[in-house]
Amino acid sequence: QVQLEESGGGSVQAGGSLRLSCTASGATASNPCMGVFRQGPNDEREGVAVIDTAVGTTEYADSVKGRFTISRDNTKNTVYLQMSALKPEDTAMYYCAARGPFLCAAAGLWAAQYRYWGQGTQVSVSS
Repeated sequence: QVQLEESGGGSVQAGGSLRLSCTASGATASNPCMGVFRQGPNDEREGVAVIDTAVGTTEYADSVKGRFTISRDNTKNTVYLQMSALKPEDTAMYYCAARGPFLCAAAGLWAAQYRYWGQGTQVSVSS
């Protein structure tokens, strides 16, 4: 099993920045594919970014390309999502998730692929 804990959410004005952290524990070596998802109050869960922590490959949703950057520090079992140029439509609960390595970057933005989920952290962007 993998346990995931997110931190770093908060409230910010449009154009601002936040950095989310997701720290994993447990069977992390066999679940190197780490995704970040978000869900607004009336929306389906949307894949935002994914990183294969074993090899460093990444993928992003079109809506965040050029504004968000996902990275990892394997010494800390932590994935970071640097969010810049935030927009009100980025407001959502953000979750991190983990799964096995198969097609991590190619299919990593599909929530159904993931077995392990964190509790989420709220991001609110005001105009």
